[in-house]
Amino acid sequence: MVESQHLDIEEIVRDSFDEDELNQLLTRLTELEPSELALALESMPLEQRLNCWLGLAAEDQVSALTHMRVDARENIFKQLDDQQLRTLVEEMEVDDLLELLEELPPRLYDYACSRLDASQRRWLEIALTYDEDQCGRYADHDLLILNKNARVRDAIRLFQSLPEDAEYQETLFVIDRTGRYAGQVSASRLLGRGSHLPIESFIDDEAPVVDGQLDLDQGSDMVSRSGYTALAVVSAEGKLLGRLSIGEALENVRRSLESQFMHTAGLDEEEDLFAPVFISAKRRAVWLGINLLTAFLAAWTIGLFEATLQEVVALAVLMPIVASMGGIAGSQTLTLMIRGLALEQITEQTYVALLRKEIGVAALNGLLWSIVIAVITFFWFGSWLIGGIIGVAIIINIIIAAICGVFIPRWLDKLEIDPALSGSVILTTVTDVVGFFAFLGLGSLFLLA
Repeated sequence: MVESQHLDIEEIVRDSFDEDELNQLLTRLTELEPSELALALESMPLEQRLNCWLGLAAEDQVSALTHMRVDARENIFKQLDDQQLRTLVEEMEVDDLLELLEELPPRLYDYACSRLDASQRRWLEIALTYDEDQCGRYADHDLLILNKNARVRDAIRLFQSLPEDAEYQETLFVIDRTGRYAGQVSASRLLGRGSHLPIESFIDDEAPVVDGQLDLDQGSDMVSRSGYTALAVVSAEGKLLGRLSIGEALENVRRSLESQFMHTAGLDEEEDLFAPVFISAKRRAVWLGINLLTAFLAAWTIGLFEATLQEVVALAVLMPIVASMGGIAGSQTLTLMIRGLALEQITEQTYVALLRKEIGVAALNGLLWSIVIAVITFFWFGSWLIGGIIGVAIIINIIIAAICGVFIPRWLDKLEIDPALSGSVILTTVTDVVGFFAFLGLGSLFLLA
């Protein structure tokens, strides 16, 4: 196996602009791991990316595409003609087709399927019975399989036949004559054993099994926590579908975390860094529009107290403090809730206790910082009344923000809406409106009375 070179994105991108360096750059790219190759190509503007990708061997082209973000590989597909696409699909295996299914034109998908043998078509048909977010769709077929009637010598021959670059192949999977999963056997359990002994007697009864209908994120989390390099993926009937390796599981976990991070900014994790201007603008316009509506709602709330603001200018100066404190407090609770939901730490039994805890934290912090801000306000404007008003408003807003930070993610989760995607937008609206209403309402009540 060729050792992967160090990934220096800045140097790779710089060389992609220099035609004299292109051949040397292509040689270096082919020596990268598939995930590194994909990252290097995604780091280039579209023209340089396409030139480099076209210069790769067909096998490396497919490997890079399967590890790219959806948007990045779509931008490559759009620039290829039919003949280039047909040549490309001729190099695709079943797992490649499953990964690139959504981006391939139907006619090319049919052409790719026509080149598969009977067993590969059967594999593809079974995989497509599962949703695109289920483990059964992505079960890896590159695994060692033995019948339960086999002997230790048969297992040893299988391990000895592995190529040097085989990954996560320390385990073989045992089935009965009908293809039902019987268990898995680690190579370490066979060391020093008699070659005539039945393989069935070395099955690991403690190894977990991944249900094919299980969500891919949950399955990946199961593998990453299991202590095994791979786990079997089985159908509802108990048939062995394939395996989920620790490498694939960790990659799925990484993608999930990246997705949550991007969603907090209203962005799609599959978005291409160098996507065309119009496409990127269209995607982001939706969230800017939603934010505009919430801003108008906050402005309308302020407008209700126009007379108060005209009489007491200090309130206009201090308004952003109230909204900001509530927003920060709420976002802290929201982040904890989203993490708890993602890790399945929040249940019906723990929900009320968590709500009480967050209200307590909010009340304590609200009291502390309301006193600090009230004192600063007194020295700034010379009025204990204004200081008291902003202090009370901050306590109210921080407590409401904490309650919403607990309720909003749970409510969105029940509606099957990603809390990381829309929770912050809703929370910001609530803290702005409540903060302004509490502060200006108290100001109207006590300053203009």
